[in-house]
Amino acid sequence: MCAIAGFLDLRLDAQKKENLLRRMAAVQAHRGPDGEGFFTDGNVGLAHRRLSIVGGPGGEQPLFNEDRSIAVVANGEFFDHVEQRRMLEARGHQFRTNSDCEILVHLWEDHGEEMLGRLKGQFAFALWDRKRSILFLARDRVGIVPLHWTCVGGQFLFSSEVKGLLVSGVVPIEADFRGIDHVFSFIGQPSERTCFRGISSLLPGHSLTLRPGRVTGVQPRQYWDLEFPDMGQEYDPGRRVVVEEFGSRLQEAVDERLRADVPVGAYLSGGIDSSTVLRLAGNSKGGGSVPSFTIEIPTPGLNELEGAREVAALSSSKQHVVTCSANVIGEVYPSLIKACDAPVMDTSCAALFCLAGQVNNHGYKAVLTGEGADEGLAGYPWFKVNRLISLLDRGRMRPSNLIRRVVGKMSGRKVSWKESSKYQNQLGSSNATADVYSLLQRGRSTLYSGEMWRSLGDYSPLEDIKINTEKMKRWHPLNQSLYLGYKTILPGLLLNQKGDRPAMSHSVETRYPFLDEEVIDFCARLHPKWKLRGLTRDKHVLREFASDLLPPAITNRRKHMFRAPFASTFFASPPEYVRQLMSNESLAKTGYFSIPNIRELCREYERAPGSWGCKPSITRRSIDMALTSAMATQLWHHLYLGGNLCDLPTWSPRLLPKAQSEISPLRAVTQ
Repeated sequence: MCAIAGFLDLRLDAQKKENLLRRMAAVQAHRGPDGEGFFTDGNVGLAHRRLSIVGGPGGEQPLFNEDRSIAVVANGEFFDHVEQRRMLEARGHQFRTNSDCEILVHLWEDHGEEMLGRLKGQFAFALWDRKRSILFLARDRVGIVPLHWTCVGGQFLFSSEVKGLLVSGVVPIEADFRGIDHVFSFIGQPSERTCFRGISSLLPGHSLTLRPGRVTGVQPRQYWDLEFPDMGQEYDPGRRVVVEEFGSRLQEAVDERLRADVPVGAYLSGGIDSSTVLRLAGNSKGGGSVPSFTIEIPTPGLNELEGAREVAALSSSKQHVVTCSANVIGEVYPSLIKACDAPVMDTSCAALFCLAGQVNNHGYKAVLTGEGADEGLAGYPWFKVNRLISLLDRGRMRPSNLIRRVVGKMSGRKVSWKESSKYQNQLGSSNATADVYSLLQRGRSTLYSGEMWRSLGDYSPLEDIKINTEKMKRWHPLNQSLYLGYKTILPGLLLNQKGDRPAMSHSVETRYPFLDEEVIDFCARLHPKWKLRGLTRDKHVLREFASDLLPPAITNRRKHMFRAPFASTFFASPPEYVRQLMSNESLAKTGYFSIPNIRELCREYERAPGSWGCKPSITRRSIDMALTSAMATQLWHHLYLGGNLCDLPTWSPRLLPKAQSEISPLRAVTQ
């Protein structure tokens, strides 16, 4: 992947526009250390930082069509670019480079905005059509690649990361209380909203079309949404056909994601998802091995190294192990927050941050990952719990809601029946994913200060989640849960704070076979029994397929969510910066949290039995997540919004890495 940035209708003189493009690119140099390129055409500017994976020499961007009337900068990969190139050449198009991204300018010539239905890959791009005076931006279907934008006073700017917008000087650096609320509501940021006021994320499966002089009021357009069959119409041709079709699609997805001009590695946890990907990668190479990278969490109950070693040996994979103790996670957390431009609740993101660093240290730029299988094939434990308690429901009688209420009380939440019902309705139903988000409400109800609540007013974070609750009613309840997960957990946490940001901070591209377009569509069509069989067997079709690739100990292993120590990382033996961030003085400066409630939670943390990895109680888990989220928010505020909360250095738009143009000859800005 790479970094892109640019603007439309920016009211600066030519030299200042060029300087701004350089700054927006330089602050994202970690995403593209191999080169940079710039383009200006009157009131339009495009910038690019390159991570060279496909295309080799000559693949620098911007890329142009034959008469240079169309220019594009792109971040990501188009895995079927070889086949697309052949078809386009047969239609008379001429290519100048070997870059996979060059297909964009030619597809635009033939199909315009409808080109999006023909793209296969993970991407975000910006395309300028001089003849039609259109700036067109788009993001991939499920949100693997990020893209942010802002519109201030009729001036439009975009960037892969929020940092690229913060250095512009156009948008004030201010906190968005509603964006912060998303972290506590969804463990991430799955909507358009970010933690910075006035800065939006382009949603997965959406595009933007802009014209000079008509920037104000621009609205993104959805070009794709996940679809499931109506209940009773799901695909179920029998075991042999289902397993063979699933396997062939997944193998093809792995094959395509091994296409690169540089060696490709693989993340390996020892679970069935990443293990299957590694075995299929070996098949792609005709039995050749793919190097693997594994995290060791030296905490009882959290370490998956033994299973990963078994699979690595079976695959003849050279395995690299990265040990991430609680101390290491505490040390890297400030760097993780800077990478994500947002508070991060899930400490396992820090472990992945360390893992990506080791991938880079070993000279790799791209890795395969097993992420996405749980979303498509019901791999999370909450799907099983939801199915179990839903067995009690009959007609309009919903005893399962009483169970949810009791669990909520056990976790210390203070949510009324009316509020709980409203919450379920906004999420489409009382489905499994909705249950998870309901359990997060303790953080909001317990931690927030009066000032925070006054700022939020009657706002509900669910207002920002774009889901089609009407079509959900036609689907099987399990598919309703999966749909919501695809719209929230996947883009808000897994592909963002666990995926793109920690990896690209180390110039590493993550590739997702389970998020291949054909794999997603096939899994969506499948009968639910091939996803969750009975009450216990999740990812049934994957386990059936993998039984010929992996030992029973792996294929029958129950789901272990990848976790790292939560509050114990920061509060058992607090680093000095944590003590400072959570002091009464620092809490008063930000105003986000109730100081008395924070102090009480800290006392509860010390009293509550258990720790992560030692079967903690519901109360302990809730406290852990609440305290970690509060600390991460304080840390984010310190880094980006003025400091003075601890001794750590702050992030500043004035402290940028040198642009390549300052240290080597710069590719000319093209008029």
